[in-house]
Amino acid sequence: MDSRLIALLERADRLAQRLEPLLPIEPPVIDWTTTLAARWQRQGRSGFLQPLRVSHDLRLDDLLGVDLQREQLARNTRQFVAGLPANHALLWGARGTGKSSLVRALLAEHWPAGLRLVEIERDHLADLPRVVELISDQPQRFVLFCDDLSFEAGEGEYRVLKSVLDGSLERAPDNVLLYATSNRRHLVPERQSDNDNWERVDGELHPSEAVEDKIALSDRFGLWLSFYPFTQEHYLSVVRHWIGSLAAQAGLSWAWDEELEKAAVRWATGRGNRNGRCAYQFARQWVGLRLLQ
Repeated sequence: MDSRLIALLERADRLAQRLEPLLPIEPPVIDWTTTLAARWQRQGRSGFLQPLRVSHDLRLDDLLGVDLQREQLARNTRQFVAGLPANHALLWGARGTGKSSLVRALLAEHWPAGLRLVEIERDHLADLPRVVELISDQPQRFVLFCDDLSFEAGEGEYRVLKSVLDGSLERAPDNVLLYATSNRRHLVPERQSDNDNWERVDGELHPSEAVEDKIALSDRFGLWLSFYPFTQEHYLSVVRHWIGSLAAQAGLSWAWDEELEKAAVRWATGRGNRNGRCAYQFARQWVGLRLLQ
């Protein structure tokens, strides 16, 4: 072969290797009969659903101290899976109290009946209409899950969310619900000046209407569930639950005593909070050390 042709082919191969990372990823084909969850991946001006591998080890019984919230969301989800009317849900409140875990536990319980989960990040909410379009014709029931949902002043993505939930001419399909978690009840920051409706605020002639516009977003969620900080008693009960669960899996014998209780309290004090996440992390650390010894 001509040496010039060989050199040309080698240059073309090197160029192709450099360009390959810049080319769009071919969207995977999802079989929803075997895929339980997916995440929306932004790609250029569009995106695609990336299948996720999820475990079924988290049960609703693992979420302690949130019995009312658990039952309300479980009942709403059962209605949805059964093809009955159900509401979009907003889970708001203190961090680490089981909001996201509750959604994952519901997927683990109801996936045999056709429940599926699609995660979408807050920064990609403008793509919601595209995501809904991709799943609207599927026979399964889809929960769109947005974790840690909130908006800063001046951001416009919340208007897209309002339209998808309830405010556009094209209603969301019956096989789609939105479950969102947030540390804010109304999802957007509220200022004292918002309530000063007797004067002009930042050039706003009718500031009370601006408040209504902000609150209208959370009103689109028919089900509000509040999660509160743990008391010490609640925190310790969750610690005991997770130590018992992890120890049983590892075949480790253990007993709850004053020394263990003090260690759990010190752990929470060092972290600056008492919540379910903190309790689970302490249980993993304690059981892991015992197994190591």
